[in-house]
Amino acid sequence: MLKDEIIITNAIVHILDTAVGTPVLSEYVLERHEELNDLIRSHIYKVAAGDDLKLCVFDEEESEIYKLLKGFSQEEFINFSKAAAIGLYDIMLKNPDIPPADFCVVTFMNEGIEHMALLKLNYKDSFVHMTMNADDGSNYNSIIMQHATLPMGNSKLSEAVIINLEDYTVRVVEKKYEINGEKINYLSELYLNCHAKMSQKTRMNIVAKAVDQINHKYFEDNIEKQLQTKSVIGNQIREEGVITPTIMAQKLYEEYPTVKEEFEEKLEKYNMVKEEIRPQSESTIKKYQKQYLKTDTGIEINIPMDEYNNKDNVEFITNPDGTISIVIKNINRLVSK
Repeated sequence: MLKDEIIITNAIVHILDTAVGTPVLSEYVLERHEELNDLIRSHIYKVAAGDDLKLCVFDEEESEIYKLLKGFSQEEFINFSKAAAIGLYDIMLKNPDIPPADFCVVTFMNEGIEHMALLKLNYKDSFVHMTMNADDGSNYNSIIMQHATLPMGNSKLSEAVIINLEDYTVRVVEKKYEINGEKINYLSELYLNCHAKMSQKTRMNIVAKAVDQINHKYFEDNIEKQLQTKSVIGNQIREEGVITPTIMAQKLYEEYPTVKEEFEEKLEKYNMVKEEIRPQSESTIKKYQKQYLKTDTGIEINIPMDEYNNKDNVEFITNPDGTISIVIKNINRLVSK
């Protein structure tokens, strides 16, 4: 989903401040202007482009949101948004750990398909100025804390839902909050009543953790194996756009059948041996574009993985005494920073 291809068709905002005791519902859609459109579009894009987004499937029998969506039309946009807001507010009111927010319901077109976004804009604390009259009638400027400001477009929402209105597929980004003494994903489990699959970020973390555990156990002092790991992952992302654990295991541990089997067993617990992981967030991909090294003598080296893969430019040599030499070759110019 490209940001410029998100075409907003309708938007409304409701105030869900649990300190008030009742939702403050709007009877009118937002009067949108360029800055507001850009804010909403930015929030939708950042949610859609994040690796913590989870695919979710409605429980059609239990989900009130799904039932509302089945009868949705633009003529009923305001009524739908109010019903959706009330349902969320009821959950928030019973569970004070869930933060208050403004609730923005948006319909938009993307690649010719109509979508709906449910954006929970959790309040932020920020300082603002205030002007008032002093006792002597003169002007007095002060700085006060405002507790209900909204997240800007350059920040990423921690709670949001994007729904394809053609096939009703749901994508959710959410945080766990305490419900009846237990932290759960209330947004998907209680509000949407949908079954969520693991996000790309969670899958990536599981693979990364398994690799770290294996490398720590069998290759703790083998810096080349650690560098090779990042190189294999980075190459899969760059060349294929996916990370496939079976291919990774083959490339990393082909010479060590027992190690390879142990790595696959770790992933089998999550049914991920044959899964494909498709990271799309720039921050996730960036981790595998460079390798940061620090020697025991305090020297720091930051090597782009393209350079690491080019043996004509960077070479790691294990010396007879067990020490490691790093040779950086073909340097035309050095810059001091």
